[in-house]
Formats: sequence, structure tokens, C-alpha cells
Amino acid sequence: MKQGRLVCACLALMTTSISPAPAADAPQVKPPSSPESTTVTIVQPNDVPVPRVLPPCALAKCPFPGQQVTVIATKSAISTALLEVKEEFEEATGARLEIVRMPGVEHYPTIISDMTNHVGKYDASLAGSWWIGDMVAGGHLLSYDKFYSDPRFPKWNIDDVLPGPRSLLSYGGRKYMVAYDHDGQVLYYRRDLLNDPRQQAAFRQKYGYPLAVPQTWPQLRDAVEYFNGQDLNGDGTPDHGIVLALKPGSQGMFNYMSLSASFIIGPTNTHLYWFDPQTMKPLIQSPGHVRALEVFVDLVKFGPREMLTWDHGRGWDHFLAGRAAFALTWGDLGALAQQPGSHVKGKTGAAPVPGTHEYYDIARVKWVKTEGVNYVGNTTGASWAGVISKYSKAPEATYFLLALLATKEKSLVYAARGWDGIDPGRKFHFLPPEGTGTLEPYLRAGWDEADARDYLSAFQRIFSNKQQFPYLRIPGAYSYWLAIDLRLMEAASGQLSPAAALEAAAVDFEEITIRLGRERQRESYRASLGF
Repeated sequence: MKQGRLVCACLALMTTSISPAPAADAPQVKPPSSPESTTVTIVQPNDVPVPRVLPPCALAKCPFPGQQVTVIATKSAISTALLEVKEEFEEATGARLEIVRMPGVEHYPTIISDMTNHVGKYDASLAGSWWIGDMVAGGHLLSYDKFYSDPRFPKWNIDDVLPGPRSLLSYGGRKYMVAYDHDGQVLYYRRDLLNDPRQQAAFRQKYGYPLAVPQTWPQLRDAVEYFNGQDLNGDGTPDHGIVLALKPGSQGMFNYMSLSASFIIGPTNTHLYWFDPQTMKPLIQSPGHVRALEVFVDLVKFGPREMLTWDHGRGWDHFLAGRAAFALTWGDLGALAQQPGSHVKGKTGAAPVPGTHEYYDIARVKWVKTEGVNYVGNTTGASWAGVISKYSKAPEATYFLLALLATKEKSLVYAARGWDGIDPGRKFHFLPPEGTGTLEPYLRAGWDEADARDYLSAFQRIFSNKQQFPYLRIPGAYSYWLAIDLRLMEAASGQLSPAAALEAAAVDFEEITIRLGRERQRESYRASLGF
């Protein structure tokens, strides 16, 4: 079977790169349990082949003859690359590759059980970055430090990864995750609408300033209010200012994290967001968090009411059909907008998440004004990457596989074709002068040039920003996230005020910390922050 046909066969369901699996101690409401939770139906995948970079080994010179590597991964598009590389890996090493793909709800419990019980059935996992706290704290991962510079293995450069996502690849000063997918959120907007002279004149008349890509949250609020209720795709049906996916347990909390960052993180507060690192007291009910949630709830009014029950696939479909002016989400949407069936190809701009003119410094207990816009980068999402089990019976062959997936030649295609859920994050993905890449891989994959330029600029800026939203990598991370997600929904639906919702979430956080052990959590939290 040809490689291109294999790709299409594997993509009967297209899913995002950020579908989570829950922590073992997660609350009762579970995250999405199947690929259908992020299935996109408006568009179809293109057919872009991935280059083979290694020749078959000579029989007597194969590096790992007779060995077997077993990898566990989520059964979604994010693991398609494993299927594609299987034959090349086996022929180049003499080893056998077994790929176990299962629904996201089963992936994490399966691999953490295998590690906790020291079974070693699985040599590697394509893991979510928030799992690392559990895995490292339990002593279950093998660092690849000693393999990284060894010429026996495929070469990839960790320094090519931009600073934001690069910080997720190491823990406690040791390398554990092999680069694969690089998640972060940006603001997507309809370029055609913002550039329309008629819309520009009407917006200026109503709001008193020019219509442009929003730089701050109040500007975004005005823009989504203005476009809400207009027919944005010419089908005679009123459309919406913004679309967000807010189904409980379907990752709505990630949207809040990205939005809230600039209300709390700033030049004098680079890391206090989740907990006090001395006491593990939750900080999420601070005035900055509350104001951010108030803004979030206000924006929800200008999207379809049904989005309170929508997962990301349904939300993306709404934008891809031309029915929303803005969306706050991952790299997947920009790539999907280029696929056959999209109504917004050539119309989809992207920009860094808006910022604020003041933030609440938790340590100094006061609001701090900034001279310019306070932008904060983010690595919100999973940033799926390969990890090696400490109990692997073939650790070198396992690293060989993960390094092969990380090679520049393959990564260029993964990031450009887009539907595989593997998002850009390395210098060679981006354009000069900041990056070292070209538009060629994107144009070959069918991208509109203007869309590609906006997209790459937005992600380069959020990943290179010196101010980064602090990613939570401690045991039970998803339990904390799910707790805030459920309270977020109570605020978005009007059941609780933003302040009451965050107070309730802080109580939930404290209960999780007590259950998991305060001192254990404190040690892990401080290590994750580099203390």
C-alpha cells in the first residue's frame, strides 16, 4: 500500500493534538474518551508524503537485531506518524516495532499502571506533557541524556525547539521528552472581515477607533460584539463573534489559562499562578484570576449558546464553515483551515493571544500597570512527545525510534500538513529573520501564503516570548485542571459568579493536594519550576 493511501486510511477520524487522558485520581466527570470528541467534519485531509531518512541496514550491521520496541499512543491522528515510520525503523535497525493505539481515556491509566507495577510491557509512550510530574515523581522515566549526542542515533537538535516548548522537554535538569508536537494557543481571526472597508467604517463609527487585529482583551470584546449576529459566510444565517469549546471535561480550561495569563503574569511576577511554592496554597482565586474569568464569561455571550456543550471538533467546524469571526485555540485549526472543504482558506489570520495593560502581582498583592501591552506566551495543551520507560527492555532501540520521529526532515512535513495534530515549534518551522525555515513545505501542503505567514508569525511570537504561562507538571495535574474546568462551566452558564467559581475551585485544589500529599506536591511543584 502506498504511503499516501495509508495516511488517508488512518485518517477516517481527524483529531486534535491535545485530547487528554485523565490522571488516575481525577474527579468523576471524565475527559473525552474517544477520538470522536475532536472529530472535524467540514474538511478532509490532504495527501502529503513523509520522506524516508534512513536506508535499510546491512543484515550483519543492524544495530538492534531481534529486539522489540512496544509503543503506546492515543488512537487519533497524533499517532499516525508511528504507523508511517514502522517499516523504515524496522529495516534500519533490525528491531521489530509494535504499536498499541488506544482511546485517550485508556492511554494514561494503562501506561502509568505498567510503570507503577514495574512491568515494562511498554518501552515508550507518546505522552502528554502534564503526565511528566507523575512519571518523574514516581521514578518511572529514563532520561535520554546519555543517548542524545551519541552518533549511533538519528540526529535532532533540542536547541532548534523554541524556548517555550523546549522548557517542557526537560525536568529537574534532565531530558525526558523527545520533541514531537508543540502546542500553544493563538487568536484566529477572519482577515477578510477585518480588511473589509465597509466593516472598517461601520466599526469606527460605533466604537471610535479603527478595526484591526485585537491587541488587548477589551479590543477583542468590541470586535466579537460587533460581528456577532452578522451573516459572515453569505448563507443568510446570523453568525457569531467568537467560538470557544466549553463542554465540561472537553478542555475548556485551556482557553481560560491562555486568556488569564496576562492578568497575572508580568515582569515582576514570572511564575506565581497556580500555587504558593512554599505552602501549596492555591492562588487561583486572586483578583487577577477573577478579572480574567469575568472577561472570559463576557466573551461567551458573543458565541453560539450551544458551544457550552461543544467539544473542540464541533467548535472548529463552526469556524471552518465561516460562521465565527474569531477563535481562541491551537495550531490544528490554522492547518485544518487549509484542507479541502474549508470555507475560510485564504481568509484565516492568526495572532498572539491578546494582552492587558495591567496585571495582578500576587507576591506584591497589588495591580501593576505596564507601559505597553502585557503579552504572555503559552504552551497550553499537551505537546505530545516520546518518553522512555525506566523498565524498557530495549531503551536504546526505543530512543532510536523517538529520535527518528524528531528528525528535521520528518518534522517539517508533520507540521506543514497539519491534520496529524503535530504543531510547529522549532526554528526550521518558522521564517527568517527569527526562524530558519521557508514557506515551501507549507505551500507544498496546500497552504494559502498569507494564512501561512500569519500562522507562523503568531506561533513564533508566543513560543519565543520571555514571559510564559507557567505549565503545570506535578502529580495529579489533570485533576486540578478538571476541577477548574467544571467551575469554569458553572461561571460560563451563570450558575456561579466568577469569584464564587474560583473560590470553589480553590477548595477543590486544596482537597486534591491533601489527598496526594502536600509535601510531595510541594517538592514536585518546586522542581517543575526549576527551584
